[in-house]
Order: sequence, then structure tokens, then C-alpha cells
Amino acid sequence: MAERGRGPSGRNLKVRVKTARRRKASSARWLERQLNDPYVARAKAEGYRARSAFKLIEMDDRYQLFTKGARVVDLGAAPGGWSQVAAERVGSTADEPLVVAVDYLEMAPLPGVIVLRKDFLDDDAPEMIEAALGGHPVDVVLSDMAAPTTGHRKTDHLRTMHLCEVAADFARSVLRPGGRFVTKVFQGGAAGDLLAGLKRDYAKVHHVKPPASRSGSVELYLVASGFRGGAD
Repeated sequence: MAERGRGPSGRNLKVRVKTARRRKASSARWLERQLNDPYVARAKAEGYRARSAFKLIEMDDRYQLFTKGARVVDLGAAPGGWSQVAAERVGSTADEPLVVAVDYLEMAPLPGVIVLRKDFLDDDAPEMIEAALGGHPVDVVLSDMAAPTTGHRKTDHLRTMHLCEVAADFARSVLRPGGRFVTKVFQGGAAGDLLAGLKRDYAKVHHVKPPASRSGSVELYLVASGFRGGAD
């Protein structure tokens, strides 16, 4: 059960969620956070599938990730908030889709987005993605992938870093010179080898925590731009 109080002016105050017989305290805390999150409300009002859309919007506004006509691959795309933003900003349409979204989770169709239900770690995933792109080189690779959490922080970090490394290798194989790569990492930043590789392959690499990222979250993003074409 959720209760919303009112202040002296009659304005709504923070929603508080009570634990019910079948609701765990952790579930009540999650629900309370969702009900009081302004980005959740904005996502619903503006038609985005997830609050995470605003993280990408903020990074694009700052680093100019997208240009009209650019081709984009979105790894770990479900439920589709990042793909929505990418499709809007590059001008992707149903007749000429420029965005390929990949996830092993089911994802509802989006206008201007080719959706592949596929585990990116499968051996044939890169080939499927390239086929969906029609052989065209890519301008932007996005990865909001994170491994399912175990509750052990070090293990979770290592598993997510592995996803970052695989995503970075994929980006290196498909990006056109000058392309951009964005990937999620956990607090503590990128592992030394990954960061060194990105600094070698891209003109600029930034660690970013977008304003839409919750303050208590350990997530960060790496934004790499100016791909050098894989030169050693």
C-alpha cells in the first residue's frame, strides 16, 4: 500500500510504501524509490520505455554522440529506452532503419529499430548483427549491459567488466573511423587493460556519471569518441 501525504500548501509530498503481507521490505523500498523518482515520471510522460533513456540523452547532449543518418548498435537494449533515443536522434525510420538493438530478453518492436533477440556472448551474435546492418559500417556502439548481480560486489564488477571488454572488441571490429563507443562500467572505473586499449583506439575517453544515474548507484559510463580505425 502506498500513501502520499500533503504539505501545508496542499502539494503532494514523498510517497511512502508500507510492507504488505506478501511484500518484502526490499520490494517496498524499490517501489517507493520508483514512485518518487522524477525520471521515472518523465519517462512515462514523454513516452520512453525506461528512465535510462535520460542517461543517454544527457550524454549525447554533452558529447554529441549522434548525427543524422548515423548507424547505431545498442547492446543489452531491453526494454528499449536507449534504442528509442538513438532512433529519434539519428532519424531512423521503419523504411530505413539505422538502429540495431540486441538483447537475450524479449523486447517489443520499435519504429526504426531492428530488434534481435540474441545473447550477445553467443559466437554467432556479431555475424547476425552485421547481417542486420547490411554490411554498413557503424557510427556508434552503445552498451548498457550489466551481468545479473550475485550480491558479491567484486564478482559483479568482474562479470560486468567482461561484458565491457567483449563490447569494446565488437566496437573495434565494426566502427568506422571517427566512431563513438559508450559502455557501462562499475565504480572503480575500467580495468587497466580495457582503458589502455580505449585510449589507444580513440582520440578521447571520458568517465561519466550522468545526472539521471541514481546517486546511490555504483554505475559509471565510458564515453569514447574519435575511433582511430583500430590502428596499433
